[in-house]
This record gives sequence, C-alpha cells and structure tokens, in this order.
Amino acid sequence: MKIYTRTGDKGQTSLIGGRVDKDSLRVEAYGTMDELNSFVGKAMTELDGTIFADMLADLEAIQNELFDGGGDLANVMKERHYKLSDEPIEVLEQRIDKLMEEAPELERFILPGGSPAAATLHIARTIARRAERQTVSLMKAEEDVSPAVQRYLNRLSDYLFVAARIANARVNVPDNEYVRSAKVFRTDKKKES
Repeated sequence: MKIYTRTGDKGQTSLIGGRVDKDSLRVEAYGTMDELNSFVGKAMTELDGTIFADMLADLEAIQNELFDGGGDLANVMKERHYKLSDEPIEVLEQRIDKLMEEAPELERFILPGGSPAAATLHIARTIARRAERQTVSLMKAEEDVSPAVQRYLNRLSDYLFVAARIANARVNVPDNEYVRSAKVFRTDKKKES
C-alpha cells in the first residue's frame, strides 16, 4: 500500500461522508486534535513508568479518546453516530480531583516548564485550548457537531494543567511561579482557617 494517494493535491481532503477544503473549520479542529494527540504521545515518552504509571494509563486512554473525538468531527454523514460520549469527561473530572489531592498548593499563576514532561504537558494543554476554540467556531458555523467534543477538550485542558504540575511534583521540580503575579488562588486549607 502506498502512503501517498495524490487525492489531496488540489487542496481538498476526504472526510467520513464527503470532501472539503483542507483549510475548513472542520479540518482545522480535528487537525489540531491530531497535533494535541502527538504532544500527549511525546509527554508519555518523558514520563518514568515506575513513577507515573497512573498518568501513563490516563494519557493512553486520552489518546484513544482524542482519536474518537477527531473522528466525530471528521464525520459529515447524514446519519452520524458519535464515538465520544460524556463518560470520558466524567473520568477526567475524577482523575483531576484525585491528582489535585497530591498537587502542591497553588497561590500564584505559574509559567509553563519545569521537568521535560511537565513542559510537554503544558504545550498539550495550550493545544487543547486551541482545539476547543476551533471546535466552538465549528459549532457556530455548522450543525450536527458533537457537543461532547467541546466539553471533553475543555476538561482535558484542565487535566493536562494538573498533570503538568504532578509531573513536576513527583520528581521534586518546583513549579515556576509568574514573578509579577499577586496571590490569586486560595487553597481549601486556607479557606478553612
């Protein structure tokens, strides 16, 4: 099987059920999800399996869910059956809550960075936000776009933020605080005092 088909040489690409220009909102959105998936994979190569087994399992599931969501965005058939449901969103929320129990206190904004894995997870977080913005634009422009994809990307960016902090914390690398930030976050511990 040849990897090249030449069918895209005139600036169009195939979707599930049709063809569109390669710069369409739909292609931008699912293409950005593909970019995000690649950075999730890169982060996985930077996480030690003995320290981050739980996060590696999360990220493997996330890669499959991103593929499902991208497929949902690429589907333009008249009758659509979406793969991404609300269940993975609920799982992400549970994982965020669990990881937050371990996260160091946060009072100020932080800058992306720290360990290599944390830096890559921060890149993935920003790409998730871009994919979400593009999906929102697509939802405004076209009907029959799965709303679960937008909700999933929103929650995923939150997960990736927390995962980046844990990627630093477990290897004893402090988060890099934004030096001009006032104290903008309050922890539950301080609220109770």
